[in-house]
Amino acid sequence: MTTKEKVEKVLNTIKPTLQSDRGSVELVDVKDNKVYYKLSGACQGCPSSSVILKRGITVTIRRDVPEIEEVLEVLPDGSERGTTPKDKKAKDPWVYQERIEGIKLIIAVASGKGGVGKSTIAVNLALAFSRSGLKVGLLDADIHGPSIPTMLGVHKITQKPTDTFFKPAEAYGLKIMSIGFFVPDDSAMIWRGPMVTKTIDQFIHNVDWGELDCMVIDLPPGTGDAQLTISQRMQVDGAVIVTTPSDVALIDARRGLKMFNKVNVAVLGIVENMSYFLCPHCNERTDIFSAGGGKEVALKLNTNFLGEIPLDPLIRSTGDQGRPIIVSEPNSPQAKHFSKLADKVWELTTSLVPKWNLNACHSIDPAPITPSDKKTG
Repeated sequence: MTTKEKVEKVLNTIKPTLQSDRGSVELVDVKDNKVYYKLSGACQGCPSSSVILKRGITVTIRRDVPEIEEVLEVLPDGSERGTTPKDKKAKDPWVYQERIEGIKLIIAVASGKGGVGKSTIAVNLALAFSRSGLKVGLLDADIHGPSIPTMLGVHKITQKPTDTFFKPAEAYGLKIMSIGFFVPDDSAMIWRGPMVTKTIDQFIHNVDWGELDCMVIDLPPGTGDAQLTISQRMQVDGAVIVTTPSDVALIDARRGLKMFNKVNVAVLGIVENMSYFLCPHCNERTDIFSAGGGKEVALKLNTNFLGEIPLDPLIRSTGDQGRPIIVSEPNSPQAKHFSKLADKVWELTTSLVPKWNLNACHSIDPAPITPSDKKTG
């Protein structure tokens, strides 16, 4: 397949959505690793298309056809306008999203607010993937509040940086990196944004991750520097939003989901943690933080509801002891919740076409990703 044919294939995945809004995109030419395209119909002159749609087209083309160096729109008067300027660093940072060599899929676990059990979800999700026979890495991107070392019982890395590269820690078959390995447990990370950004950048590019089927990233709560750095520096294949049924958490979950839409990361869905308490004596269910909120928000925001994880003392205690439920009690009902979550997340990431909601009237569907088949353990 020629480069021009590859680009045409990418644009053909974009056209149906634009045509549904009475617009379209046409390939003009591919020359010297540059793509020339034009917008037509309602897309031509649309205020939203001036930045967001063009950015999405550029990101999609350069992701699927990496040999393309520049993407330019041909305007009605014949002039050209690009999102990757020739004479200076691109103003659009998402143009430079990179696939980390050797890592097939990257899944981020995020939340709009703290205290919803995001790290518990991230750890058990990664371990569930690993138990299925996948090679998995876990990146703790929560610089100010790293909890992954405690939850996995690994508190330091004995090997020092060599040739500017770190060797990740290992536990229960996972490769792990966290700022918690390099600072005392009682130290406060009083860092401004640039220091956070630099550290995360090092963890992305200066760690010897090796060959991985999947990397799970435990993001800090909110929508700040860490989320922006990761979305700009690497191609994240999907994000899982963690919430509780409480109204406050659900409001912040909406913010987190909309943030990923803006940075062109496909949201796989919402998982409701601490969803209910099941009495171990009478088996009666109690909805401590209300009920059904996560499913309702997922429906309103047109995303998947990935399931409910109960509020359970065993999930909490095994995490505190550094032996998460997936490895300490793999056949327990509690562990099975995480296994089902992992199966659903894996299926969505690898089989479904993720929708990138670029704005209210346009969305782009990149081609589905086809990594190696999931192994059985």
